Amino acid sequence: MNEHPRERTGTRPVRRRRRGAASAPVGFWSLGILLLCAVVFAGGFFLGRASALEPERRSGEESQTAQGLVRLPQETTPEACETVQEPDPWYLTLINGDHLLDREASAPELTEVSGGHQVDSRIADALEEMLSGARAAGLSPLICSSYRTWDKQETLYESKVQSCLSQGMDQARAELEAARWVAQPGTSEHQTGLAVDIVDISYQLLDEAQEDTPVQQWLMAHCADYGFILRYPTDKSALTGVAYEPWHYRYVGVEAARAIMDGGLCLEEYLAQ
Repeated sequence: MNEHPRERTGTRPVRRRRRGAASAPVGFWSLGILLLCAVVFAGGFFLGRASALEPERRSGEESQTAQGLVRLPQETTPEACETVQEPDPWYLTLINGDHLLDREASAPELTEVSGGHQVDSRIADALEEMLSGARAAGLSPLICSSYRTWDKQETLYESKVQSCLSQGMDQARAELEAARWVAQPGTSEHQTGLAVDIVDISYQLLDEAQEDTPVQQWLMAHCADYGFILRYPTDKSALTGVAYEPWHYRYVGVEAARAIMDGGLCLEEYLAQ
């Protein structure tokens, strides 16, 4: 009988491993580690990408801000909210006992008008048009006073003071009373060239009866259309410091003149609004 090879050699036979039987656990863990590494790598990639884009985004915002495309809120300071008050235009210059002319100020540029009188050149045309309007209505207006120099105003005032002294008043009382009828130097609108005294040729007295003349009735109704006002109304003496003068007209511009005359105001009230 033939001997069995295993019995003949006395060695144990070598068993062949089936493919994949012993390596399966190692392959499973290797695949898990690879997946974990992939997840970590992907997370780091996207985080790094986001960090890399942040400077670009900020740079883009700064660029847009510089170009005015993005408006950032700005702090508002009280100084930024303050408004600068513009001075009144020349034709609204206030002259009275509290607002005096400067004696050293230059005289206005003058233009001669009806009757050889002179006024500020800027109001000459408006004044002539107003007088022409009155004449067209069949009336006879007459300018009796216009621009005055400082010396002329001083002479008129001192003459009035002497008149009051002759009535028995003391010096202080005489000066106070004189100022109600003749403005002290530096407080007269005639020194600006913006005011004129107009009377009816048929009645040339400077008293309250002047208001009843046809010329004054027409002027009071129409002066604002030409930019003039009755400067010293009968019920405003406490505000103007001047007694009623129904012959004294002052140029203030058409807009202001209409507001003043229609509203029953004086210039002081209008400017205080």
